Amino acid sequence: MNPPVWHLYPDAERLAERLAAAIARLAAEAIAARGAFHWVLAGGHTPRAVYDRLPRYGGQWQHWHLYYGDERCLPPGDAERNSALVNNTALGDVPIPLGQHHVIAAELGAEAAAAAYAVVLPRHRFDLVLLGMGEDGHCASLFPGQEVGFATDAPAVLPVHNSPKPPADRVSLSAARLQQTRALFFAVTGASKAPAITRWRAGEDLPATRLGAGADVWLDAAAWGR
Repeated sequence: MNPPVWHLYPDAERLAERLAAAIARLAAEAIAARGAFHWVLAGGHTPRAVYDRLPRYGGQWQHWHLYYGDERCLPPGDAERNSALVNNTALGDVPIPLGQHHVIAAELGAEAAAAAYAVVLPRHRFDLVLLGMGEDGHCASLFPGQEVGFATDAPAVLPVHNSPKPPADRVSLSAARLQQTRALFFAVTGASKAPAITRWRAGEDLPATRLGAGADVWLDAAAWGR
């Protein structure tokens, strides 16, 4: 596997600023080359700062298509849903056409939502997949020890049950579908992530290690550790 490219910044604020600029640059290049920018968004606290800064750099919003790497099976608008997180940032206020913001209908339940979202995904590669990483090395809703998401014959979208982090029921893109992208970014901040980053750098078998081969990993100094 190709090693990741580590992008190290002194703090989370600097990281968010530079990552927002990089995403806007990729979007402009994709729109110029192919007429659209297809982007898979990450949930969690780290990307929030990126989404708040992105409107300063981005444009041509009518050509943006937003997707999600995973979602929690919670009621619409619940603050813990990834789609709610995005809607409550500055990115949620830009004029991306409503039909191009592809929310996972996780309130339907894991199986029904996974089946419905599989129809929504484009047949071509994404232009960018942005992922976070949990303290256990999970990404999207692909957790350590749950091999179904990494099976070569896994469907593009998976129902997830018995998640080690609440809520137990989720929907996640599979590893194979997440890797069908022109660019793969991870955003990781905070000292609590440093042990998992150390394990990743040592080559331990974590979901992030498997998915992150050749990826660009954006970190602050706290996540990098000593």
